[in-house]
Amino acid sequence: MKKRVTLTLPTGYIQMPVTYRLAKDFNVAANIIRAQVAPNQIGKLVVELAGDIDELEEAIEWMRSVSIEVSALSREILIDEDSCVHCGLCTGICPTQALTLEPENFTLNFTRSRCIVCEQCIPACPVKAISTNL
Repeated sequence: MKKRVTLTLPTGYIQMPVTYRLAKDFNVAANIIRAQVAPNQIGKLVVELAGDIDELEEAIEWMRSVSIEVSALSREILIDEDSCVHCGLCTGICPTQALTLEPENFTLNFTRSRCIVCEQCIPACPVKAISTNL
């Protein structure tokens, strides 16, 4: 099972090996999608956790027990079909190929299940047709 979450790390947690502990102690893989972590500041990580559902729940419970705030990621990419000009600029920046151009008619395809909400496509869109729901 996979779960996308935002982790908020308290000040001073920069030295804590969170992803290592998730893998070693709970057999949970953590794919870091976005990270904003610096010394003496609150850190934010957007991660996709993968593993057995029971192990995921135990890992989340452990993180909360050590004062790491865990919240479900509910953001998603939205594409305004009326504004999109199907230029394909977003397809070149998308790391998961969630955005592709249909080769026959050069229209944009968005495969939501592949999207990791990295938001790299948003600034790439020249007509601002791509946004998030938050």
